[in-house]
Amino acid sequence: EVQLVESGGGTVQSGGSLTLSCTASGLTFDDSEVGWYRQAAGTEREGVAAVRRGDRSAYYTDSVKGRFTISRDNAKNLVYLQMDSLKPEDTAVYYCAARSGWVSAPLSQYSYNYWGQGTQVTVSS
Repeated sequence: EVQLVESGGGTVQSGGSLTLSCTASGLTFDDSEVGWYRQAAGTEREGVAAVRRGDRSAYYTDSVKGRFTISRDNAKNLVYLQMDSLKPEDTAVYYCAARSGWVSAPLSQYSYNYWGQGTQVTVSS
């Protein structure tokens, strides 16, 4: 059974930082594409960042470029999302996602078939 477990969410003031972690099990992690998504209340799920399995190319949605950094540790089956300069509009539930093999659209939620349960991030102004 594939499991993705997120941690590291919480409440932070505007301008602050948080690091989210996602631990994967039940899949060949180094052969999987992984990404982070978020969903704010009343909105659709949005792709935030993704990192390739091979060359570890990273992709970001425009609103987080220069502030968020995605990385992965294949030896530990971990993917991280370092979030700096947080803004109130970053408030959402953040989800980790994964899929074995290559995906054509790393920031599309339809590219992934495994999802974590989500972790809440709240940024106060």
